[in-house]
Amino acid sequence: MTYVRILTVLLLSSITLTCAQEMKTGFLQREIKSNGQTFCYQVFVPEEFTRTKKWPVILFLHGAGERGTDCESQTQVGIGPAIRRHLAEFAALVVMPQCRPDSVWIGAMEEQALAALDQTMAEFNGDPQRTYLTGLSMGGYGTWYLAARHPGKFAALAPVCGGIIPPPGRLFPLHALTLVPSDQPHASIARKIGKTPVWIFHGEADPVIPVVESREMNAALQALGGNVRYTEYPGVGHNAWDDAYAETEFWSWLFSQALAN
Repeated sequence: MTYVRILTVLLLSSITLTCAQEMKTGFLQREIKSNGQTFCYQVFVPEEFTRTKKWPVILFLHGAGERGTDCESQTQVGIGPAIRRHLAEFAALVVMPQCRPDSVWIGAMEEQALAALDQTMAEFNGDPQRTYLTGLSMGGYGTWYLAARHPGKFAALAPVCGGIIPPPGRLFPLHALTLVPSDQPHASIARKIGKTPVWIFHGEADPVIPVVESREMNAALQALGGNVRYTEYPGVGHNAWDDAYAETEFWSWLFSQALAN
C-alpha cells in the first residue's frame, strides 16, 4: 500500500468515526429488558456530548395521555418540546421511558424507568451526583412516589401538576393506592423525601389534578424544614408544564443541585 493510499484510508476512517460520533446525539431510541419484558425508551444526548466528562441526567415521567408502545409520544409533551426549543445549548442527558397503556409509574413501570436510567448512566457516562427526577400529571404523581421509594437517589425533584392522593375516577391500580399512607398522606411522603430540593409547579385552575395536592405537599415539606420552592400559575389549567419547563431560572436551579459524595 502506497503512502498516499495509507493517508487516504486514515482520512476516510477519521471521517467515518466522526460521523458515527455525531449520530450519537439528539433523540435516540433504546431498549431495556425488565421483568422478562422489553421496553423501548428514548434518551436525549446533547450536541456537545463527549465521553471524557460526566453529564447531568434527568429522568422524565410523562402523563397518562402519552402512554403506549410507540416509543415516541413521551417526547412530544413536556420536556421534549422544551429541549427542542433550546437544542444547541441543552447540556444534559434526558431519559424518557414510556409507560404501558392502563399502567402508572408504579411496580413494573417504575422498574423499567429506573432500568432505563441505569442503562443511560452506563452508556453515556451519567453523573450519579447530578441525577434529577421530573414528571407531569400522572408523571407528577410518579415523581413523588419514586422519590419517596428511593430516597437519596435524586439530587432534585420537579413534580408538575402532580399529587399524592389520586383524583376520583382516574385510573390508578389498587396496588398503587397502597403507596398512599392512610394517615397524613402528604406529610408521610414529605418525610421520606426529606431535604431533597424540590420545585413544585401547578396551574391554579387545573380541572384534572386539584391544585390543593401541590399546595398540601408544599406545606408538608415546609413544615418539616424541607428545601422546597412552589410556583402556582394563576388562571392556568392542567397544562402547567409548558410554563414550568419554560422557566429559565428552573434549569439553572436544577443543574446547581448535587448529592453529597
